[in-house]
Amino acid sequence: MGSTSAHKNDGLGRRDLIKRSAALGLITVPTMSFLSACASGGGGGDDNGNTKGKVSKDNPFGVAKGSKVDVVVFKGGYGDDYAKAWEAAFDKKWGTKSSHLGTQEITGKLQPRFNGGNPPDVIDDSGAQQIKLDVLFKSGQLADLGPILDSPSIDDPSKKVRDTLIAGTVEQGLQGGKIVSLNYVYTVWGLWYSGKLFKEKGWTAPKTWDEFLAVCKSAKDAGIGGLAHQGKFPYYINVAIMDLIAKLGGLDAMKAIDNLDPKAFVGSNVAKQAVEAVYEVVEKGYLMPGTNGLTHTESQTRWNQYKAAFITSGSWLENEQLKQTPDDFDMKFLPMPILTGSKLPFEAIRAGAGEPFIVPEKAKNKAAGQEFLRSMLSKEWSTIFAQKANSLTIVKDGVDANVQLRPGTKSAVDAVKAAGDNTFNYLYPNWYSQMDTDIQNASNELMAKRIQPAEWLKRAQAAVDKAAKDPNSKNNRRD
Repeated sequence: MGSTSAHKNDGLGRRDLIKRSAALGLITVPTMSFLSACASGGGGGDDNGNTKGKVSKDNPFGVAKGSKVDVVVFKGGYGDDYAKAWEAAFDKKWGTKSSHLGTQEITGKLQPRFNGGNPPDVIDDSGAQQIKLDVLFKSGQLADLGPILDSPSIDDPSKKVRDTLIAGTVEQGLQGGKIVSLNYVYTVWGLWYSGKLFKEKGWTAPKTWDEFLAVCKSAKDAGIGGLAHQGKFPYYINVAIMDLIAKLGGLDAMKAIDNLDPKAFVGSNVAKQAVEAVYEVVEKGYLMPGTNGLTHTESQTRWNQYKAAFITSGSWLENEQLKQTPDDFDMKFLPMPILTGSKLPFEAIRAGAGEPFIVPEKAKNKAAGQEFLRSMLSKEWSTIFAQKANSLTIVKDGVDANVQLRPGTKSAVDAVKAAGDNTFNYLYPNWYSQMDTDIQNASNELMAKRIQPAEWLKRAQAAVDKAAKDPNSKNNRRD
């Protein structure tokens, strides 16, 4: 992933989500004055002046009718239309009066408010100017979201909210043993293609790597690229390499990388096969011409112009490319095709949660903030998000089957259902950002044909070995 400011400010909502699960980009570190203010800013008090109504079975947090609800969301790749729709629904149900701010300047807008002890009631704390969650937590600024997760589900009061969410997503909001952020957006990564182009060419969506290469060859014969990738930001091609490793070698191969195994890459036949498979695309000339020198949006736009059969990306792609995508493009998601002997099935996908929502401990209307998050975890609000932001949420089966979705989002929903429990997600980018950067740099050289797979493996292993020397690495372990 590049570090240019232009790139970091483009599509930041979804790029923050990647950062949660793949440590992309940098986030602004709050100033020492902010740290000091948070640490010293009145941590006592009973309700801190919170607005409170009558608690009941249907109103577990005591939302006060007629009270004001202050909502601030990061306006990035997902926009903020979904939040405006949520606020309208909330006000209609509870008789509240919501104020809305959509911004990319999270730290700039909210640092003074946290310092002054008057933060908003709900915040989507994302983007390049995110206020670091661990800083907020350590200074007592974040409410424990456990009561929300243990409250009755709006859709089925016989169930707790936490039991209606996709397995493994809640834990991504942990700080010091408490859930203090709600990572709301559920992203899947893989290949994407145009249903229209495939129908016109008579191509079938591939399930094996050999079938994938065959489509790439047909594309080349037809005068277009087989695979486009966002060359200036090699995070994207690592989606293919790392997916192939996980699917070929199973979860053990993925964990070996996360756990900094001395044979994670060099000495791993699985990693060797995976990187050689991707390099075959380069060797045979199946890359879209010029793709190595393009940014994410440039490459994706050429793909939208039918200049390549496939592109690697996450499920934010459809929303990011709305203006560039022809109406009849028929965008489709495809799990990474498998190599012979793969331990995980074709249907297996890399998936994870991101986009953290928080309720400040000192929010004036904390009850409404809590109920707002509980409402976000209803099928109705999850469906609103899917319609407005063209992305999935962590709510299990969270999109109403009768609601019409854009083709890319619908195909991602179908893929999640087909995958079932066969999902995986790497943790090393979040644990070891330099290692992630070093592997991306090696992939950039590989795709430009400046190094061969054997050298890529050496560089990737060197990145692992370097990370293993970090004293903190002993605290990071996957079983």
